[in-house]
Amino acid sequence: MEIESAEKKLYDAAAEGNTTTIKNLLQNDPFLLKKASFANSTKETLLHVAAAGGYVDIASILVEKAPDMCWSRDHNGMNPIHVAAANGREEVLRLLVEKDRFAAMERLDRGETVLHLCVKHRRVEALSVLVSMLGGFVCAEDDAGETVLHLAVRYKQVEMIRYLTKFTKIDKKSKNSKGESPSKILRQHISYSGSDHETDEIKELLRSQSAHSSQIPPAEWLTKKRDSIMVVAVLISTMAFQAAVSPTGGVWQDNTADHRAGEAVMAYKDPRIYRNFIRSNTVAFVTSLSIILLLIIGLPFKYRFFMWALLLIMWVSVTAVGVTYGASIMVATPVIHKDSLSSVIQIAIFAWVGLMSFLLLVNAFRHLYQKLRFSGIKFPSWVKRYEDESVNSLP
Repeated sequence: MEIESAEKKLYDAAAEGNTTTIKNLLQNDPFLLKKASFANSTKETLLHVAAAGGYVDIASILVEKAPDMCWSRDHNGMNPIHVAAANGREEVLRLLVEKDRFAAMERLDRGETVLHLCVKHRRVEALSVLVSMLGGFVCAEDDAGETVLHLAVRYKQVEMIRYLTKFTKIDKKSKNSKGESPSKILRQHISYSGSDHETDEIKELLRSQSAHSSQIPPAEWLTKKRDSIMVVAVLISTMAFQAAVSPTGGVWQDNTADHRAGEAVMAYKDPRIYRNFIRSNTVAFVTSLSIILLLIIGLPFKYRFFMWALLLIMWVSVTAVGVTYGASIMVATPVIHKDSLSSVIQIAIFAWVGLMSFLLLVNAFRHLYQKLRFSGIKFPSWVKRYEDESVNSLP
């Protein structure tokens, strides 16, 4: 009876948020927490109770004494992190996620995440805490393939949709297992119930570009692809070095009045092409070494100057490799085919440079467009054609 009385006092203190009583009880019996059973038929642990009540101090004591309690589930299959999120207890939620991020990623029935739970209970603040701590988990789908944006649109939660579309990287084009995008779910709402102020606002939010695009930003892409870029740079430098020491056509093997052993045959056979070959090959070699050096230094690509500098160097390096290839082919081609092949190579080089210049201009335009649009400047409708067609088809 004494143990049962102590356990009851412990649960009562947790439900009341009485930190002092809990400290005294655990001090008198350090093993009381381990001996305490579930509170009732709902299978709630002390941490469930503290999370529901938003008692940060008590939750802190409990997770320090029994960190595995973050994984305990009640009769609804919810662990304390789920309970904190559903009740909008942001401080407790932050504490528990910091203690055990993996417990926060535990799924509920039908594969729902703790973020889906926030949407169901209209807890925008709790959702923002989880997004800031779990990052890309906001894009997680349940068993039906629905993201939290699908769910928010289905429940017509304007505030939730506003946060998701403006401050997260969630994909507004994502489709669930039925092939429904958030915009299609909204169209269904409109077809059943007609348009109103809420649906009009949701329509605009789904159309608008978010502050964090669903596409991976170039800086983040470069950071993730650092190793792959390093491999490519090393490969280009190796190719350039090999082409320099073993040029197309080989080198002279003897000394004569016209040449010396080890000199490139290409330099005597076609001096003009050889000069272009050496120039482009040297550019490829130097730029690839520059890329390697920049990656080793570990430049912060969140600064656009470094990001664009690396992209420009990569473009120059790859282009130089292409020019080197063209020069090598020209030297190795018989005279009877050289004229026709020369035209093909020139067209290919011009097409490559033109394509890269076009892509550079398009990306510069898109960046400028987004900056001006976020500042409130209106654009004619033809400028917006690149936007999501499925969203623009909303009635």
